[in-house]
Amino acid sequence: MDDERLADVLEELPEDEQLRLIEGLDMERLTNVFEEMEFDDLADLLVQMPGEQRSRVLEAMDDDDAETMRQLLSHAEGTAGALMSPDVIVMSPDATVADALARIREPDILVSIAAQVFVAHAPHYPPTGTYLGVVHFQRLLRESPNLTLGQCVDMEPTISPTMVERDVAVRLASYNLLAVAVCDDNNHLLGAITVDDVLDRTLPANWRRNPTPGVMS
Repeated sequence: MDDERLADVLEELPEDEQLRLIEGLDMERLTNVFEEMEFDDLADLLVQMPGEQRSRVLEAMDDDDAETMRQLLSHAEGTAGALMSPDVIVMSPDATVADALARIREPDILVSIAAQVFVAHAPHYPPTGTYLGVVHFQRLLRESPNLTLGQCVDMEPTISPTMVERDVAVRLASYNLLAVAVCDDNNHLLGAITVDDVLDRTLPANWRRNPTPGVMS
């Protein structure tokens, strides 16, 4: 099984099975697999590791990725900060609708991430400059290609990294959001939480093994 496929499998497994699956992998293979995982999923896995093993993994990772993971791991378990992913699309308010459409069409971007473009001043990777809002892909499809994102940005509710998971789920449901921005007290974008992130936390751990009601196999 190649690294990308193994990473996909790990992201779908309960945490106890994740640890069993990676047991016996050498550090080089382990870090290669972890590089293919989404940051929020990887953070969940690293939390389950013994502290010494987790430290070795972080030391072996790319410096930027390791720093991102340390920031995620610094948030209390069960909060928005621990649940969010910094791997989101962030663009300048001066970027055009055409620029944004080209970005969300990139094949390596997950559908849940490509559903919206967050708009902020530089730097454009979390933690960003001042956060301005979001433009959903449906609006991008309707607007003129030459319009700037600053001219069509929506200011939807944001959440604090200290918000508990249940309240995050309520916020998403209340506003019918596919994703919600996580911002610090200075209005810098730290990341986002998508609906699928919340479902993974709120559904029972063994839900994937149970037959889906009303669906024939």
